[in-house]
Amino acid sequence: MSSVAPVPIILDVDTGLDDALALVMAVRSPAVDLLAVSTVAGNVNVYKATANTLAVLHRLGADDIPVHRGASRPLVEPIFDASHVHGVTGLGHAILPESPNDIGPDRGPAAIIRMARQRPGEITLVCTGPLTNLAIALNVEPDIVTLLKRVVIMGGAFRTGGNVRPWAEFNIALDPDAAQQVFEAPWPDITAIGLDVTNRTIITPELYERLKLSTSADAQLVAEIVRFTFETRKVGQFSMHDPLALGVAIDPSFVTTELGKVELVIEAPERGRTIFAEGKGNVKVALDVDVDRFVGDYARIIGIDPSA
Repeated sequence: MSSVAPVPIILDVDTGLDDALALVMAVRSPAVDLLAVSTVAGNVNVYKATANTLAVLHRLGADDIPVHRGASRPLVEPIFDASHVHGVTGLGHAILPESPNDIGPDRGPAAIIRMARQRPGEITLVCTGPLTNLAIALNVEPDIVTLLKRVVIMGGAFRTGGNVRPWAEFNIALDPDAAQQVFEAPWPDITAIGLDVTNRTIITPELYERLKLSTSADAQLVAEIVRFTFETRKVGQFSMHDPLALGVAIDPSFVTTELGKVELVIEAPERGRTIFAEGKGNVKVALDVDVDRFVGDYARIIGIDPSA
């Protein structure tokens, strides 16, 4: 991997628990050149998401990564959040030192446009929250579809049920109008990483115990972040939704995809549903994943030997 140039990436996040794990991966992976992070309202409000992003980067010693606060609400409907899943702060029980850094001078969509113009055809945008920022950027600068090299989205439920409604995944359900605009745009390279694959890439209770006992500071940070899931919510696994999207941006071979069209249901009662029609669109939808290889790679990045 060291002989391959790292991938220039912008992360667009709504930093709750799994976004925080993606940030750890983005900072620590030698395969990532993390250019900037933009934030959006989602798991928690945009102010908490931004503070959490800054705090995680500060804990990782990555204060040089600029953070740009983005959209504070969906395009059309009132916002709802997922604080019942991520805790009131968005980081569960993790208490991280507040970052001394301030946000970047331009807002999330503007920062994405600016950097894409500065490095046309080079940058991969990874969206791990609602697609509000990207939809705004698309409306302000339609050429963003060719200025970005690639877009990877954590969102959707294609051949499986949803996690916020029986038919809808949270990121898409929160702002389906933004998602519709994004999925209808003529991107040359766009991949959707939905619940079909992210629900399979998990931190097990056994791995959680290893994280807690590890001497690796990064592993301990991950344990601190996911503790809310295991010990407060008493959920038997932690799904690595957002880290997998970042992983696919680094190495597309983690997943098997099919090409087709993603259509959004905008009207009630199934607002936010993603419908995948194979073979007649430009979206690569992940339908299978190499679970052991991805989880093993993530473990190694944070200082855990997966074979031990």
